Amino acid sequence: MAERIMMKGNEAFAEGAIKAGCHFFFGYPITPQNEIPEYMSRRMPEVGGTFIQAESEVSAINMVYGAGGAGARAMTSSSSPGVSLKQEGISYIAAAEVPCVIVNVARGGPGLGGLTPSQADYFQAVKGGGHGDYHMVVFAPASVQEIIDLMYEAFVTADKYRTPVMVLADGLLGQMMEPVVLRDWEDLQIPEKPWATTGMVSGKPQSVINSLGLAPEELENLNLRLQKKYRTIEENGVRYEEDGVEDAELIIVAYGTSARVSKSAIAKARAEGKKVGLFRPITLWPFPSKRLAELAEAGKRFMAVEMSAGQMIEDVKLAVNGKTEVEFYGRYNGAIPSVTEVYQAIIKSFDNREVQK
Repeated sequence: MAERIMMKGNEAFAEGAIKAGCHFFFGYPITPQNEIPEYMSRRMPEVGGTFIQAESEVSAINMVYGAGGAGARAMTSSSSPGVSLKQEGISYIAAAEVPCVIVNVARGGPGLGGLTPSQADYFQAVKGGGHGDYHMVVFAPASVQEIIDLMYEAFVTADKYRTPVMVLADGLLGQMMEPVVLRDWEDLQIPEKPWATTGMVSGKPQSVINSLGLAPEELENLNLRLQKKYRTIEENGVRYEEDGVEDAELIIVAYGTSARVSKSAIAKARAEGKKVGLFRPITLWPFPSKRLAELAEAGKRFMAVEMSAGQMIEDVKLAVNGKTEVEFYGRYNGAIPSVTEVYQAIIKSFDNREVQK
C-alpha cells in the first residue's frame, strides 16, 4: 500500500507532474506559486529532466511551445499576472495543437493585486484569455490529493486532444498542506507523436508546427478543426462532483476552496433541516452545463459561491437558461468566504423563499 505523506499543494503540482511523465519545466518566479519551480529545480535533475528558469513569463511559455512541439511532456506554472503575460503564447500553442500543461495558482487582482488567494481568473482561464477562437481544458482541484490526481489527468488529456490544459487553483490550495498518497501510475504511457518536430528522420514525413495561416480558407479550416475538437471534448471530458443534490431544493455551485467552505456550511444547514446540496465542477471548461440544465428542469434552484465578484455564475445562468433562480454569494479578491457567511447566505435564501410564498 502506498505511503501517506504530508505535502504542500504547490509541491503536489510539481510531483504530480513528474509522476505523470513530465520531464521539462520552464517557469519564472511569482508568488504564491514559487514552491513549484523551486521543487522542480531540485527534482528535474533527479529524474533526468530539464528545469529552466526563463528570463520572463513570455520566454517560459514559448519554451513550453518548443518542448511540447518536439513531443515532450512539458509544463509551466505561474500566478495571475504572470499567466496574463503568457496568453499570447498560449493562443499560439492552441492554434498549433501542441499539448502542454499550465498551472495557475491564482492571487488577488486586478493589476499586480496581492498575494491573497482568489478565483477571479475564471474568465481568463475558460473564455480563452488570449486572442482568437480557442479553448483550454481547465481542471479545478479542491484538495492536495486531487491536485496530484488531476495533474496526471491534465497530461493525458493534453496528449489525447493535442491541446493546452490548465490546472487552476487559488493561492490557498497552493499553500495548504494535507496528507496525500503518491503512487506510480500503472497505465502511464506517453503516446507516439508522429506529428512532433523531432528532426530529419529517414523515411519520416517532414513535420511542421505553425500557428500562422495567411490564406483565409486555411485559417478557417484550422478553426473548423479546432471547434470540432472542442465539441468532442465537451461531449466526453466533463467532470463534476455531486453531494446531496437529489433531494435538494437549493444547490450550491462552487469549486476549489469555495467548495470546501460550502461543504461545511451545507452540513450545518442540513442539520437544521434545510435541503441543500453541493455541485462542484471539476472541469471549468468544458463546464458541466448539461447536468445543471437537468437539475434546473427538475425544479432545483442554485447559488454560486465564489471568491470573486461573480464569474462562474455566468456559466451557471447560461446552463439553466432562465428556468430557475440563480443567486450569488462572493467575496472579492483576497477574501475567503467563511463557513458562517455561506451558511447565513443559505439561510437567507430559504427565508426569502418563505416570504415569497
